[in-house]
Amino acid sequence: MLAKSSTELVRQQNSALVLAALRRRGRLAHTEISDATGLASATISAITADLERARIIEKSEQQAAAGRGRPRVLFSQRRTCGYLVVVIISSDSIQYSLVDYAGTLLDRFAEPRGQGGTDAFVASISAALERVVARSSIDRDSVLLVSVSSKGLVHPGKPVLVWSPVFGLQPVDFTEVLGRGWPARVILNNETLLVAGALLEREAKKEGGGERALAALSLGHSIGLGIARRNAAGVAEISAPNFGHMLHIPNGGLCRCGARGCIEAYAGFYAILRMAFEVPMDTIPAKFVPIAEIDKIAAQARQGNRMAQFAFRQAGVALGNGLSRLLSLHGHMPVFITGPGTRHQDLLQAGIEEGLSQTQVVRLEGMPALSVVPDEPSLVFEGHLNLAFSIIDKDIILSRPHIRAAGE
Repeated sequence: MLAKSSTELVRQQNSALVLAALRRRGRLAHTEISDATGLASATISAITADLERARIIEKSEQQAAAGRGRPRVLFSQRRTCGYLVVVIISSDSIQYSLVDYAGTLLDRFAEPRGQGGTDAFVASISAALERVVARSSIDRDSVLLVSVSSKGLVHPGKPVLVWSPVFGLQPVDFTEVLGRGWPARVILNNETLLVAGALLEREAKKEGGGERALAALSLGHSIGLGIARRNAAGVAEISAPNFGHMLHIPNGGLCRCGARGCIEAYAGFYAILRMAFEVPMDTIPAKFVPIAEIDKIAAQARQGNRMAQFAFRQAGVALGNGLSRLLSLHGHMPVFITGPGTRHQDLLQAGIEEGLSQTQVVRLEGMPALSVVPDEPSLVFEGHLNLAFSIIDKDIILSRPHIRAAGE
C-alpha cells in the first residue's frame, strides 16, 4: 500500500511538472518537455499519453520550415477542458473575465461597484457570475475555479475578506457567491500578492533567472505590499503583509481602518488630499478619492505650491520608512512600484529615499533598486492566471482517476 501511494504521488508530481512546463512555454514537443522538466523520455511519453487520454492536453502537428521531413508533434492544453473566471474588485468597479484552460481570454466585462452592505455586494457578484456563463453559453459544470482579488486583509486559509476599505471589519465570505449547481471552488487573494507573484514569474523568464526575491508596492487609494521569493527548491513563496496599516507615527493621522498613524494615513490618496488642503488629521477619511483630484494636487506641486509638495514628500517618507522595516525583516531586495500612484513618482521619490536612508540596512547595503511598473491591471490579471492555473492543474490531475502512473 505504501509503495502504491508513493508511486501515485510521483505520478501526480510528474504530471504537474509537465502541465507547468506547458503553462510557462506554450506548445512543446516531446524532447522540449523532457528538457524543461528533467524527466526521462519514457516518462514523458507515458505522462503525455495519459494526459491526452484524459482530455487534459492535445497534440498538433507543425510542418518543418523547409516543408520537408516529418512534422513536429506539439503538445498543449486542451482549451475546452475547463474554464476559469477571474473577478477583480476595485474601489469603484468589478471586472469579470472568462478564461479557457489554455489561458485564452474569451470574454470580459466590468460593472460599477454597487451600494449597500455585504449581502447586496455578494448577491451582485453571484448574479454577474451567472451572466459570465450565459454570455458564452457554457455550463456551470465546466467552470473549474473562480479566482477573486481585492484590496484589504484576506483570511489565510479561507476565501474571506476580513477587512476592506469599503466594508471595514464586516467580513465578506466569497464562498457564498456560488449558488447551487456550481461545482467550482472559490479562492480569494490580496491584489498586491498577485502582483508580486506576476513580477516574480516575469523575472524567471529573464536570462539568468532574474531576481529571486522582490517586493511589489502598490500606490493608490490603498497602500499594498506583496513579497515574492523563490526558495532553495525553486518554488515561489508569496505573501502580502498588512503594510498599509503598519504604524508610521504613534497617535498620528486617522486612517480608514480606524487606527491612527498608519502608513496609509500619510500615503494613500485621501491622505495626500488631506495634507495638501491642511485638513485636520483626525478628519474621517474619504472612502474613495478620484485620481483626477490627486492629479490636480500633483500639478500644483510641480508648479511650486509648497503645501502640495509637502503632501507628496510626507507620503514618500511614510512609504520609505515602511520599506526600511521590510528590508530589515526580509533582507535587501528590489522594490517594484505599481498602481495609479506611480504617475506621481517624481514627487514621491525624494521622500521615499529619505525614509529609506534612515535605516541601518540601507546604510550598510545601499539603496534598493526602485523600479516603476505602471500597468498594474495587467500584473493583477497575470497573477490570477499564474496562481489559479497552478491550483487547477493539480486539482484536475487528482480528479481524473484514469490517469495511470507512468510505467504502471
